[in-house]
Amino acid sequence: MIESLNSPHIARVKALIGSRGTKERKSAGQFVAEGLQCAREALVSSRGPRIETLYLTLSGRTKVETLTNLDSLNIVEVSDEVMKAMSETITPQGILAVCAIPNTDLNSLPLNGKRKFIYLSEIQDPGNAGTIIRSADAFGIDAIIASPGSVDLYSPKVVRSTAGSLWHTPVFEDVALTELLAMGLQAFTLGANGNIDLPDLKIEKDCVAIFGNEARGLATSQNTDAIEQVRIPMPGNAESLNLSAAATIVMYHLANIPTS
Repeated sequence: MIESLNSPHIARVKALIGSRGTKERKSAGQFVAEGLQCAREALVSSRGPRIETLYLTLSGRTKVETLTNLDSLNIVEVSDEVMKAMSETITPQGILAVCAIPNTDLNSLPLNGKRKFIYLSEIQDPGNAGTIIRSADAFGIDAIIASPGSVDLYSPKVVRSTAGSLWHTPVFEDVALTELLAMGLQAFTLGANGNIDLPDLKIEKDCVAIFGNEARGLATSQNTDAIEQVRIPMPGNAESLNLSAAATIVMYHLANIPTS
């Protein structure tokens, strides 16, 4: 068991979650997932990021050893003090995994006329990103695709916000909108001046719903000629919806309308 607060294991984990974490994660091809919920999905899912090292306290081991056989995993037992030094949370659950970032390629999702994607264009809030991934998992969205300049989808706050859904819904980063539109998808975005109400939207082929930056919306530099403008009817008094709330409504609609 590791008890020293000078352990290189602590330094490694802190590098992946620190202020320079994005650069470190991309360089190492690793990220950190903390807590029982993420560990449960990582251990039982046949897809998604693979655990490379699982750090457990004695209490943490008790929590996860009922989920699966741990013999094949690289487990490092640590003291409560070491886990606290590694953790970003106030009260660690005694479970922290260093996972491999998958090598993802859009070609791994061949189009079949029924694919449904969500594209995040320069969104910045990790809570929004994580909640959108969680909703995508709930409504059977095929993938979350993020533009260059969007929040790091493997940052600790995003990973926690997904509540384990990162192991069920593929994510793709640094994909330009032009690259996505070149795939011939039916594309639409939300806007107050949209000429189609969401309930009236018909999906005729593989499609992508595009969501812009929380403050600025979709960049005006983007070529939006091929993108349908859709609005969510709101009979109440609120002028707008939080990004993740709007995305969830759209995903619910996509999950419940047949393709033509």
